[in-house]
Amino acid sequence: MSGIVVVGVDGSETAMRAAEAARDLAVALGASLRVVTAFDSDRTEVFESGSDRWIVSDADDAEKVARGVAGKLNSEQLEISYTAARGKPGEALIREAERVGARLIVVGNRRMQGLARVLGSVANTVAHNAPCDVYIAKTDEP
Repeated sequence: MSGIVVVGVDGSETAMRAAEAARDLAVALGASLRVVTAFDSDRTEVFESGSDRWIVSDADDAEKVARGVAGKLNSEQLEISYTAARGKPGEALIREAERVGARLIVVGNRRMQGLARVLGSVANTVAHNAPCDVYIAKTDEP
């Protein structure tokens, strides 16, 4: 299969489990892996100390999460890239998958039980709207 596998992460333990499943699938399929963290606001803060100035934004924070997960998944057998994508998590994953021409999106099954299942989850949004195949990894139990 080749192509690109997209996985969404948010820094949680369950998202890391989904990312590990995505890595394993990408290796088995001969695909590359794209790690995506969503952010939903344009919040930016400026910090100054003497002549030093730092600008911190939600996009920067999201990219740090994606970069950190990509680093933990590092494998000689796999090309891994990462990005921050603006929007609600499910919508951001779908847009990124469309943008890169992904063959597969991997999401965790977190929030797919009980009331959250009725109100919606990232997996539900992606499964119903993805431009490609979707793999829902069991992440609610180690």
